[in-house]
Amino acid sequence: MNLQPQASHFIDGQYVEDSAGRIIECNYPATGEVIAQVHSATPAVIHQALDSALRAQKQWAALAPVERGRVLRRAAEIIIARNRELSELETRDTGKPLQETLVADATSGAQALEFFGGIAPTINGEMMPLGADFAYTRREPLGVCVGIGAWNYPTQIACWKAAPALACGNAMVFKPSELTPLCALKLAEIFIEAGAPAGLFNVVQGYGDVGAALATDPRTAKVSLTGSVATGRKVYAAAADGVRHVTMELGGKSPLIIFEDADLDNAVSAAINANFYSSGQICSNGTRVFVHEAVQKAFIARVAERTARAVIGDPLDENTQIGPLISAAQRDKVLSYIEIGKAEGAQLVFGGAIPAGYDNGFYIEPTLFTGVTDEMRIAREEIFGPVLSVLSFKTEAEVIARANGTEFGLSAGVFTQDITRAHRTVAALEAGTCWINTYNLTPVEVPFGGVKHSGVGRENARAAIEHYTQIKSVYVAMSDVEAPF
Repeated sequence: MNLQPQASHFIDGQYVEDSAGRIIECNYPATGEVIAQVHSATPAVIHQALDSALRAQKQWAALAPVERGRVLRRAAEIIIARNRELSELETRDTGKPLQETLVADATSGAQALEFFGGIAPTINGEMMPLGADFAYTRREPLGVCVGIGAWNYPTQIACWKAAPALACGNAMVFKPSELTPLCALKLAEIFIEAGAPAGLFNVVQGYGDVGAALATDPRTAKVSLTGSVATGRKVYAAAADGVRHVTMELGGKSPLIIFEDADLDNAVSAAINANFYSSGQICSNGTRVFVHEAVQKAFIARVAERTARAVIGDPLDENTQIGPLISAAQRDKVLSYIEIGKAEGAQLVFGGAIPAGYDNGFYIEPTLFTGVTDEMRIAREEIFGPVLSVLSFKTEAEVIARANGTEFGLSAGVFTQDITRAHRTVAALEAGTCWINTYNLTPVEVPFGGVKHSGVGRENARAAIEHYTQIKSVYVAMSDVEAPF
């Protein structure tokens, strides 16, 4: 299998190579085989990318917003037309089952471009009457924005960052994760095909040093990162040194609360989606599943019964429901947490091992622990793998306090048929994105982001406009100026 791109980077409307950069190998997680190789960006490549973005941004911002919107909508149409091709590339890049990527990756990226393309002409300021005088505000672009992506949703993340940035008149230099370098290059091609000026959306490959160079360059006005809390702290500090705008979408250890009156089948479906979809590699996953003691036994039995039917296999087979993790290192990390869980006294109900016959890829069976307590590491630390931890509770007040007892605050979910309790509970939960009687649905119309150590700022919806524009206030005097002398 060879998916070698024309070159490592896409800058100023064309592919660019500099073989002096460190080699980055792209492995197919299902087999471990190397399917492509790119080079990390050198200082010369970074300079070229930022310079062309700076030039393109001025040209782009001068266009009427409706013209910018047309380009984004055309890009969305191209993505939708090529969904199969882009989904297969995403599956090879990430190892996620094609069953998932066909509906959840490029398609959601296209929805973001369509949404922000549609609202681009509505991004405006306000007028304030001040007697005879008046004032008004202008929403202006920030300039060159740097996007730093994660490896679990490479196409979606690139679009979630690019769509609002470009709609507001900014340019973007995007650095994909070194584990998934391929998908963003195709997006860059599509923007050019859709009519964007060369340099508006550039892609540079690289490790952490490239991200740091982009985040600290004087030409960079804003940094948007999706990644771990540890990485977020470093990037946030680097951006703060230059007083740059930031959006940080970081990790989580989110609670999913299932009350005794919940529709149990729906709750089980949500817990499966919140822990085993994408092999558990989703930042908002509800990995602490708090189940009321009255229904815990029935809940565990149904999760075990349904998970036993899950199809593990080749991600390119549309029947496959569970694919590999992203890398050998991530697989080994998750396996180590499973051992930690057992050592700390949690009960392993099922899973916890590499499935038979899949030693070459980076697979782990869906895993369920019960008897988990709040102080266990598997209940406190982000594992980012298919590990579901069940914690028992008795009262509403107790479970809210325990759910909030974490440094994270990305997401939370509540299952109950008492709608008053549902709203009361989500109001008390310290999380930026909450669900009632569902989990992990993230339509572009709804803001997404976290609180506490899970992030700063919001992606998607009109809320994202606040993070990709700056307000200029203008006072207009309609009469003579008075002075004391």
